Amino acid sequence: MILTVLFWIFVAVVAIQFLYYIIVFGKFSFVKAKKNNLKKIPISVIVCAKNEAENVAKFIPLLAQQDYPDFEIILIDDASNDATLDIFEAFEKEYSNVRLVKVENNEAFWGNKKFALTLGIKAATKEYLLFTDADCYPTSPNWIAEMSSNFTMQKTIVLGYGAYDKIPKSFINKIIRFETLLTAVQYFSWARIGKPYMGIGRNLAYKKEEFFNVNGFIDHMRILSGDDDLFINQAANHKNTTICYTPESFTSSEPKTTYGDWFTQKRRHVSTATYYKAFDKIQLSLFFLTQLLMLLLPIVLLAFQFQWIAVVSLVVFRYLFTWVSLGFGAGKLNEKDVMFWYPIIEIVLIFTQLNIFITNLFSKPVHWK
Repeated sequence: MILTVLFWIFVAVVAIQFLYYIIVFGKFSFVKAKKNNLKKIPISVIVCAKNEAENVAKFIPLLAQQDYPDFEIILIDDASNDATLDIFEAFEKEYSNVRLVKVENNEAFWGNKKFALTLGIKAATKEYLLFTDADCYPTSPNWIAEMSSNFTMQKTIVLGYGAYDKIPKSFINKIIRFETLLTAVQYFSWARIGKPYMGIGRNLAYKKEEFFNVNGFIDHMRILSGDDDLFINQAANHKNTTICYTPESFTSSEPKTTYGDWFTQKRRHVSTATYYKAFDKIQLSLFFLTQLLMLLLPIVLLAFQFQWIAVVSLVVFRYLFTWVSLGFGAGKLNEKDVMFWYPIIEIVLIFTQLNIFITNLFSKPVHWK
């Protein structure tokens, strides 16, 4: 009797996974890319840095070399104690379109990136804002042009893709890039459905009025992370949000090189999801729960040799449709190579997410710097 119940739960899990991967994720994975007409609207590129001297020295010149007629770069130094401010001051002298915002330590907002970003947004002279992180770089000189081409009178929030550099023969690199791919497929798909729930600060654009319409970060200022996803969760809707995934619109970052460092980074990212809207928390929780059950239930059923032909058939069917869906998504985001390791990486991710959930219950992750 118990095994029969578990079997039908397993059937329901496969059905829910099909809905996610084919119906929901298919809204991104199977859509045909379309070319937007390039626009020349004025853009403020905003970069907030804290103790990022090495990265900003490498990457800010790439921003300055963007092929775009009207843009400024707002460099925010968030009370760094290394050479970041000196480098920013040198860039301000070298490039006429660079503006520097210096943030002093504030007792009420100490170490809060949202406070620093707020000052940068207020200092921006353009109405359209494009964000990236200090450890990121655009993969094309047309990054600004591609992201800004998605703005319309109605679409005032643009969600982009932030990739990670590929490291040959590194399995942890493949795990990081697969997780980034899966996350992007999720938030791109839900945005296309009309239920945008997050974006990433490595590649995100919005009109300044969207920031002030929700009083900036004020509703979640006490939460030290979430300047990207919590803001989007609050401000984005089916009318004002669109996505950009042309290869020239990507940014890239140097990934973590050890599992421990990546685990710590993911703890910070996951911690903000508890503050999402109810629907978003439910759909994300359901997706993870079915992922976990998809792994555990077949093991139990096969251990007792219960309906093993049906169980194996369902497992094979599930891997086929997930591979197809994610494969098409990976093709759009230039991440096809990680799909060869998909079954193994998925198992690692499931237990990593479970570990993160349990760990975050007992201790809060450290945010910003």
